[in-house]
Amino acid sequence: MDVPAHDLAMALRGAYLALHRRTDAATLDHGITADQFVVLMELSRGEALTQTELAARTSSDLNTLRAILVRLEARGLARRRAHPTDRRARSVGITAKGRGVFDRAWAASEGIREQLDRSFTERQLETLVKFLRRCEEAFAPEVHKA
Repeated sequence: MDVPAHDLAMALRGAYLALHRRTDAATLDHGITADQFVVLMELSRGEALTQTELAARTSSDLNTLRAILVRLEARGLARRRAHPTDRRARSVGITAKGRGVFDRAWAASEGIREQLDRSFTERQLETLVKFLRRCEEAFAPEVHKA
């Protein structure tokens, strides 16, 4: 079967937008967007990150991430501080209030993750993730390619 690259691109776009809309629907009731949810999810892992590290982990650009962090910080859900060893960097962490909002949004979005799990076998999920990471790497800026 010969699948045109356009079909692949449109399928990726459709899948991303469907997931994004469903996540927004689940998280907006808790006062955060899908994009803010992703940032809080990474911060909830417990370690303080620089904005650059957080951008890489959330597949976001620094300008978009900065705008998300400004909103989260204004609502008391995240905090940015001077990095302890790098004067040019900012260290980002989640607040107790942010943890509470994230935990409620995580519970509200459980059905989305369950639906994904039901849609594929474990092996199919592993393969899909591998292929999606390959797509991401194919378009990564040259500076990030090793």
